[in-house]
Amino acid sequence: MGAGGTPGGFIEFFLGVTLAGVGVFLLLNQVQVHTSFWRFGGISGFGISLIPLLIGVAFLFFNGRSIAGWVLTIGGLLFILLGVLANLDIYFGRTSLWNTLIMLVLIAAGAGLIFRSLKPHGTA
Repeated sequence: MGAGGTPGGFIEFFLGVTLAGVGVFLLLNQVQVHTSFWRFGGISGFGISLIPLLIGVAFLFFNGRSIAGWVLTIGGLLFILLGVLANLDIYFGRTSLWNTLIMLVLIAAGAGLIFRSLKPHGTA
């Protein structure tokens, strides 16, 4: 049996994965990630987001089985993580049309070969 439980297709599958992987790598290599200002009601909000985390940690140092401490600590960490993710700006870096087309064609060709490898192949 080959790729996807069908006869044949091993070479096409691995070639497709390689092409798609290279294309995705090159595409993601062009992406730039920046942060913007973390604002909460017009003022810097990062310090405010630390308050539930710090209170939760204090509760846990006082009593490690404190449900309120665990809720505040985990909730505070999630709030900070969501705040960081919500304030990210993602840009596609400057590149030529030729490079962009190469990246996209590699991804499309790789995906095509992967899907083609899943079809049954005739045996010689």
